[in-house]
Amino acid sequence: MARLRKKACIALFLFTLFVFGTMMGLRTLKPSDGFSDLAPGLDLMPMIGGRMDRRSVSQDVVSSPGQVRAKVVLSNSGPEGTIFYDVHIFYSVWYGNPSMDGKYMHWDHVLVPHWDPKIAASYPKGRHMPPEDIGSSFYPDLGPYSSRDPDVLESHMEQIGAAAAGVLVLSWYPPGLADDNGEPTEDLVPAILDAAHRHNLKVAFHLQPYRGRSDHSVHDNIKYIIDRYGDHGAFYKFTSSTGNILPLFYIYDSYLTPPENWSDLLHPTGSHSLRGTPYDSVFIALIVEERHKHDILAGGFDGMYTYFASNGFSFGSSHQNWIAVKAFCDGNNLLFIPSAGPGYIDTAVRPWNNHNTRNRVNGRYYETALQAALNVRPEIVTITSFNEWHEGTQIERAVPKKTVTRLYLDYQPHQPEHYLELTRRWAEQFNKEKETWLM
Repeated sequence: MARLRKKACIALFLFTLFVFGTMMGLRTLKPSDGFSDLAPGLDLMPMIGGRMDRRSVSQDVVSSPGQVRAKVVLSNSGPEGTIFYDVHIFYSVWYGNPSMDGKYMHWDHVLVPHWDPKIAASYPKGRHMPPEDIGSSFYPDLGPYSSRDPDVLESHMEQIGAAAAGVLVLSWYPPGLADDNGEPTEDLVPAILDAAHRHNLKVAFHLQPYRGRSDHSVHDNIKYIIDRYGDHGAFYKFTSSTGNILPLFYIYDSYLTPPENWSDLLHPTGSHSLRGTPYDSVFIALIVEERHKHDILAGGFDGMYTYFASNGFSFGSSHQNWIAVKAFCDGNNLLFIPSAGPGYIDTAVRPWNNHNTRNRVNGRYYETALQAALNVRPEIVTITSFNEWHEGTQIERAVPKKTVTRLYLDYQPHQPEHYLELTRRWAEQFNKEKETWLM
């Protein structure tokens, strides 16, 4: 018995010594020694392949016959400081209010019913009633504004410049067409281009789905956009490592059109191909499901983007899949453009979709997404979004607000500019790291 007690005392002493040593060791660790404080500069970059990525370069160039002269640069120093043309941000112009438009548009968004009538019956119906009740879980610093307000447009360009995003990706519908909750906005494009140009920003086009959209109608859309806006100083063109200088278009919900139809437009031998014509461009398709990457390749696209800011919502939006998708793109000479967002909450317009909500965690969710994007060494990173208020992905300034019926989310304890500042910090880090990737 005495021998057993002696062994027990020795074991207890050793265990106590181990716990004490562990605690002392943990006390010496800084917060940055772990992954609990992801921030720009964290060395988490895996090697993806061995080839040099294409990228935009700073140079004056003269386009081939039928194309306009353009200056394509990686970064530019303007009044707001350095901006980066490899950071693109999605931008919407569908908002309206009575002072500018005679009525509210989009701020009064309907509560979208669930497609299953049994589930839909459990949720409220109707629409929002601005200005106190808007179709968003956050409240904009500018209030429920109109996209037609010149002062709003100027503020937006200032904010985008402050975020260091050099290219705003404009949600675009053909003349006379609009989404289900808005009105046509194509007539706003000249003012947007002019405002962007004043702030040294560029504008790319995000072709939205509309009734009757097909490879033939997109052919006409591309021709219309390039003919009408292609010679504007703010019209964005992408320069690849091979020296090609072309407009770049994002095609939202591209999977709605079969790949064989896209190939008629995007393959050199297609029946109405744009390749080798004055309207040749860089076409970026949306990847939602894993199979879409093969459809995108077969359709003749030049790359793919992920758009959605809800990690895990789709195959394409899941950060864990980006390395594999980038490898697929590298192996097939395609661009992979990941989309990072600050969070996601659309329950103000889809009250039944709470399972896709992604809390911002005071910016930590955004930084995790941006780190995941940088980990795959992309040529371009997209931000979802500047002002998609319905889905709560905006980085535009938001303010605290409480009404009789609503308590809006906000960016506290941070200031309204928090997500603009985070975007700039990571844009700068992105471009610092790109210099090392190309060495």
